[in-house]
Amino acid sequence: MVRRRHRQLLLFTSPALTFFLLFAVFPLLSTIYISFYQEDVFVGLKNFEFLFTNDEASERLRYAFLHNVQFFLIAASVQLPTALCMAALLTSGRVRRMTSFYRTLLFIPTTLSVVIVGFIWRLIIHPLWGIVDYPLLGEAATALPTITLMSVWQYLGIPMVFLYSALISIPSNIIEAAQVDGASDLRIFFRIKIPLIAPQIGIITILTFIWIFNAFDIIYALNGGAPGPDYATDVLGTLFYRTFFGWGADLGNQNLGAATATVIFFIILFGTAVYFATVQRRLKASQL
Repeated sequence: MVRRRHRQLLLFTSPALTFFLLFAVFPLLSTIYISFYQEDVFVGLKNFEFLFTNDEASERLRYAFLHNVQFFLIAASVQLPTALCMAALLTSGRVRRMTSFYRTLLFIPTTLSVVIVGFIWRLIIHPLWGIVDYPLLGEAATALPTITLMSVWQYLGIPMVFLYSALISIPSNIIEAAQVDGASDLRIFFRIKIPLIAPQIGIITILTFIWIFNAFDIIYALNGGAPGPDYATDVLGTLFYRTFFGWGADLGNQNLGAATATVIFFIILFGTAVYFATVQRRLKASQL
């Protein structure tokens, strides 16, 4: 009986496992493998040494990393509070009759292609025929924040639905007990609801971190992979693209590109490990 159950589990999980191994694990291991070579010659860590010690390469890597950090800080500080407010509004009962409509409406941008979103926003903010007469994507000070807000707009529906599900799963007897004690709706929200959904907020934060440090598509849709004015929109994803495939007169270097991708992977891995080792553990301990 146990063997039959194990066979059934293996049968049903094998398609997903095969897909994961072929399109996630194998490319990752191949990228790490390529990063140790240079023109079919094993060079060990020399590609990584070049990335971190060469003046030009290290400067571009540092700037790209800092831009990813800026991207993440702006996205997290805008997306999470906005999604939380929208989820709270949808669960407040004030829009109960149209909850499904508003939830669907807010989620629609997430279903759109990044290319379509980039094209539409490029038309909207174009200094000649758009709604603003300032080159938001042409100035170093505004290029990255503008792209970040576009990306936040597109993917706002995901954390909103996540938080909405977390809020409606809170037991009603807890809210009713607080109301009997005379707690206001605002006090209930900040003192009861937010602490109860803190683990979900943490998960959204780390997913945002992973998404931001893998960011490439929206910037490519808007700038075509270009680093932007004064490299203002150059993040780790676009740096990898130009290093691997080349840009302009510079020929691509697949081995250095693979080394760059490996660095990105370990940055994400380190950030995720730190989160689960510290923040998530404390959140779970505080709820015991």
